[in-house]
Amino acid sequence: MSRTPLWAAAALLASLFAVPSAQAAAAPLTVADFESATVPAGVYPWGSDSASTPRLDITPAPDRPEAPAGNRALRAEYTVGQWGGWSHDLSAAQDWSAHEGLSFWVLGAATGRRVYFEVRDGGGGAGSAELFESSFVDDTAGWRQVRTPFAAFVRRADYQPAGAPTDGELDLVEMWGYALRFPAASGTLGFDDVQVYGTAPARPVRLSTDRPVYAVDERGSARVAVTVTTADGRPLPADTRVSYATGTGTATPGADYVPVAGTLTFRAGTPSGGSQAFTVRTLRDRDAEVAETVPVVLSGEGVRPPADEPAIVVNAHGLPYLDRSRPVRDRVRDLLSRMTVAEKVGQMTQAERSALGTPDDLATYLLGSVLSGGGSAPADNTPKAWADMVDGFQLRTRQTRLQIPIVYGVDAVHGHNNVAGATIFPHNVGLGATRDPALVRRIGAATAKEVKATGIPWNFSPCLCVSRDERWGRAYESFGEDPALVGRMSTIIDGLQDHGVLATAKHYVADGGTDYGSSGTADYTIDQGVFTGSREELEAVHLAPFAQAVRRGVGSVMPSFSSVGPTKMHAHRELLTDVLKGRLGFTGLVVSDWQAIDQIPGDHTTDVRTSINAGLDMIMVPYAFQTFVSTLTAEIEAGRVSMARVDDAVSRILTAKFRLGLFERPYADRSGLSTVGSAPHRALARTAAARSQVLLKNSGSVVPLRPSARVYVAGSNADDIGNQSGGWTITWQGSSGPITQGTTILSGIRGRAASVTHSPDASAPTAGHDVGVVVVGERPYAEGQGDVGRQGRTMELSPQDRAAVETVCGALDCVVVVVSGRPLLLGDLSQVEAVVAAWLPGSEGAGVSDPLFGAVPYTGRLPYTWPRSMEQLPINVGDAAYDPLYPYGWGLSTKSAPKSGNLMTEARRLEQAGGDTWAAADALVSSAREQARRTGVSAARWALADQALASGAYTRAVELLIR
Repeated sequence: MSRTPLWAAAALLASLFAVPSAQAAAAPLTVADFESATVPAGVYPWGSDSASTPRLDITPAPDRPEAPAGNRALRAEYTVGQWGGWSHDLSAAQDWSAHEGLSFWVLGAATGRRVYFEVRDGGGGAGSAELFESSFVDDTAGWRQVRTPFAAFVRRADYQPAGAPTDGELDLVEMWGYALRFPAASGTLGFDDVQVYGTAPARPVRLSTDRPVYAVDERGSARVAVTVTTADGRPLPADTRVSYATGTGTATPGADYVPVAGTLTFRAGTPSGGSQAFTVRTLRDRDAEVAETVPVVLSGEGVRPPADEPAIVVNAHGLPYLDRSRPVRDRVRDLLSRMTVAEKVGQMTQAERSALGTPDDLATYLLGSVLSGGGSAPADNTPKAWADMVDGFQLRTRQTRLQIPIVYGVDAVHGHNNVAGATIFPHNVGLGATRDPALVRRIGAATAKEVKATGIPWNFSPCLCVSRDERWGRAYESFGEDPALVGRMSTIIDGLQDHGVLATAKHYVADGGTDYGSSGTADYTIDQGVFTGSREELEAVHLAPFAQAVRRGVGSVMPSFSSVGPTKMHAHRELLTDVLKGRLGFTGLVVSDWQAIDQIPGDHTTDVRTSINAGLDMIMVPYAFQTFVSTLTAEIEAGRVSMARVDDAVSRILTAKFRLGLFERPYADRSGLSTVGSAPHRALARTAAARSQVLLKNSGSVVPLRPSARVYVAGSNADDIGNQSGGWTITWQGSSGPITQGTTILSGIRGRAASVTHSPDASAPTAGHDVGVVVVGERPYAEGQGDVGRQGRTMELSPQDRAAVETVCGALDCVVVVVSGRPLLLGDLSQVEAVVAAWLPGSEGAGVSDPLFGAVPYTGRLPYTWPRSMEQLPINVGDAAYDPLYPYGWGLSTKSAPKSGNLMTEARRLEQAGGDTWAAADALVSSAREQARRTGVSAARWALADQALASGAYTRAVELLIR
């Protein structure tokens, strides 16, 4: 891809740094002077872990040059492991456009270390602003002033927050603050008197085109609309002439297109944003060809051309790989034969959307994939904005020689959960409680429709881990503790892939079976830890669901951060190549997890070589894709990664793209945008939430509640859609509060009951009410940040929730509804008539109230054993010593069990019938459960019966319950 010509860049720099003599000087604006007795509001530290989070305080600083008497400054003490620093978020945006740059005083220690600082531009808030950075070297012992013109700031290439603008322009009119980032070391620095200083140079008129790339077929035409934009948004003060011309690219003038040149005149008074257009025609030469480019060169006095030079592209045509009538394997073979090493390496590279310095990086590095990490969304988080964003990325692939589309990936783990307003389904733990594979398949289909409508064809879901320890922060991402149940619920793969979205079985393998205390990541206690069990356990428990997924034809597999024995899964050739691709016959692509190869022992070069040779096909290097590309290229050239291994990887990636139809339909099908958060999908989510509810206790048949009852509602999770949705909702970790559309549990109760009083802390009088509902549980978390033992996290109810339970249940008949990603320790339940495990029901909280008031029956069953105490953990079905509070598979039903004849005979018949007899067998075993409740059966037998049912041993399930 050609770049902005050197002469144009020189003219741009001259215009940026020329300050008209008549321009009045701008008075300095003080942003922070730290003269308060405590750290000012909006100033806060942060770090990769608690140890890396700096300590901030206010200290006397009378010795700073130019300081007033009694001066104070901010002192920052830091010991950074991975990353750490401090930010100053402004409560309201400030306009810095009249000023030349940013200045602040630093009390240094002459360590020679580089310290980065950044400013936050636009985006609607400090947390969603575009970040532009500069740096200084701590080379002075004592005070010094750092003064940096805004023209010297560059857009951060390693990270941009979710929702940040992507225009790459430091506009300065809506600034939300600044931040300092410390090196990975220990030290102390002081800061004072942060100002924006000087007078801004005159800004040129910006030029832009309506599209960065105009992809046209032979004998087509491209209409290029040129727009002028003033820095202050006012009309043009004088006539502005813009010269345009077709430049020198890979297309041949006169043979592939008709060259043009001319001038567009924008008269004085033209509104900012005004446009004019010119047209370029392409020709036909009858040869089969790859794509060819025609740069569009714009210039003029007092204007700034687009930073990313637009281009017209004559589409590739006539080549075998473009022929949709050919078999996929033939198309892959033909395309692979035409690819250079650079193009192959690019296909194996996956970058985070916010890490792209400019969208043109897609063409420069020939990237095969882009992803949105948890919470990484366009600035306007709407379905249309998502489709616009992904289509914009796909458009950039048109300017590459072979026009290979990207495959965009996202973690839509319980609906399209990054998108505000999308349907948020229950997390997998709740779906496991439904015991309904057909329902889960429908959820997969609905999720696929919402994801596909926004232009995304790849979902990093489902998680097929078998969680064997509820202390794990990812327990709610698992369908349960039994591999047979997890395998049953892999029907979600069918729902996704039957509707055009590539599914990903993750995290291969045993990430749910790591030892507590084995994690070596930050302060995690179990996530990303080590599996030390036997090979038999690995195969029977953790590998089994992945074998089922491969049989279903899952298109991709993602390895775990964890280790099996001493070997990181991303380096485990035996399990990735010999077992997964060999014995199991997996023909899809293996994609790494987020920056996961960095955890392989050794340097980056070793990590790249080891992971690719172990069997990884595409590497998720969200912020370091440039380094990965150069490293893998060097490894191939040195022969340490064979071309055969590369060709295998690229063939798998291309096969997925052809099967997804991306070469014919790379852009979003916007006809599906109305399905995102649609009423039918929300109805399905409500049904799933209702089916996931597990009635653990129901003394005196308090449940179902009467609609006419006067209901007293308390607890932290009654009216919080963020808490009931859990992690991986809008952001990676999720958050409390009204973060998306939907109904809270409280609103669902109000829709069912005639009289409702809501008192979150149970401070309102309970007198005059018939029944209490106390909705308690966890706040959102994700991955290792939810590990029990990390920063004091427990499985206990909070003191506030415990107090609400004691108050309400001490005064009224009550139901305790537990909203959580795992079983919690509930303490003394003697005053509690009914207990419901609601799990994380998602955006449709009315699904919790439906069975609570008898609109639908309780039918859910525990996907996890519910422990009595922490000392029992880990506890799972089949353990030799098994005495839980509630066994695996437990769940009281308010639905009448179907009448049945001889249960053993009917179970044997279903076993022998073949086909999908799961639903009928489940109903049959429900009758056996009712008998077991009346006659009594041990917790161990109850749990083993449900395990046998999931594994297809129906006769054994019935036998365990009634004999």
